[in-house]
Amino acid sequence: MGHAPTPGPDMHDPADLGLDPDRLQRVADFAKAFVDDGHMVGTDVLVARHGKVVLRSTVGLADREQAVPVADDSLWRIFSMTKPVTSVAVMQLVEEGRIRLRDPLSRFLPAFADVEVFVGGTVDEPDTVPAERPITVADLLTHTAGLSYSILNQHPVDEMYRRAGIDALERGGSLAERIDRLATLPLRHQPGTRWSYSMATDVLGRVVEVIDGRPFDEALHARVLEPLGMVDSVFQVSGDRLGRMTSCYAFTPGGEPALLDPGPTTGFADVSWPSGGGGLVSSMADYHRFCTALVGGGVLDGRRILGGRTVRQMFVNHLPGGAHLDEVGDPLYTPGFFTGCGFGLGLATVEDPARGRLQATRGEGSWGGMASTAFWVDPAEGIHGVFLTQLLPSSTHVSLRWDLRTLVNQALVD
Repeated sequence: MGHAPTPGPDMHDPADLGLDPDRLQRVADFAKAFVDDGHMVGTDVLVARHGKVVLRSTVGLADREQAVPVADDSLWRIFSMTKPVTSVAVMQLVEEGRIRLRDPLSRFLPAFADVEVFVGGTVDEPDTVPAERPITVADLLTHTAGLSYSILNQHPVDEMYRRAGIDALERGGSLAERIDRLATLPLRHQPGTRWSYSMATDVLGRVVEVIDGRPFDEALHARVLEPLGMVDSVFQVSGDRLGRMTSCYAFTPGGEPALLDPGPTTGFADVSWPSGGGGLVSSMADYHRFCTALVGGGVLDGRRILGGRTVRQMFVNHLPGGAHLDEVGDPLYTPGFFTGCGFGLGLATVEDPARGRLQATRGEGSWGGMASTAFWVDPAEGIHGVFLTQLLPSSTHVSLRWDLRTLVNQALVD
């Protein structure tokens, strides 16, 4: 079966949009260096202002073993860059009056009615106490629910996830069954008190499924992907899309990246993985359209997916007491990486660039994926950027998320 890819975006003269072309070229050079130096196999970087693309650069190989170059329509595992897409679907339900940010999760998923919180002991014999208040929808959007990830190694609850077989990368099976199993495990902390990266957005995918009445993948397609023309954003790769699928690699100390998941035989072809937290495959053209809709206040090509005020609310820091991630967040990446940052409804926000020593704008929203992909949206400047590659883990070169913004912001001359 043939799938027509999303048409590539038209290019625009950077000078017409307030950017110096020569200075902007530093972004492309920066991305190219990862390939030239052997750190990454291939990269694709895009920068746009007010939805108009001012830079696009593809470098290297989509599949090193088959010598297939990165193409404009290559498909990439975006992993956690799925989270903001799912969060948009949740906020649509808020706008429809079918869910409130303050609603207890147990209203929609009764298995979470009597959750316990880990307070000590061991993985085999944990000491727990009842949650002091219910997990709310807002807790899930902000990763303050107290849930965890099996891929982390920060807390005894992480190991409990692994032993229970609750793997965020698990393909197939019932989303309902997986989330019900997750509900039987204790939380890392009391709801709403700390930030801890977790499977919260997978839980939100199940919430969308329950309220919408359709399987999550169908609901997300109808609510977000189809209206935005994101025709290559899917949970399962099939047909001619397999020929455009990139291969995924893993960092190897002192050596070239090791092949992890070949594009032509990718695990994403075996079975659908409707994970709201990390299941999508996408293209540069598709994610550009998603970011353009956010920059545009929830509308793209005349189709509105969210109200402008709702989008602005997503980019506001919702952490307890207005705290920053480094104050209430469990460590992720390098120490100080999130200094000056908060967390909104589905993405990180920049709150105090000076405190974080960031060349960024207050109010920016961003996130990345496990394979070192990244994006950011700067509503104040009308800028968005997307960086795509396939290298695990994301911590290997995580500083590129800030470096790209520095290089784009230094090119602004208006």
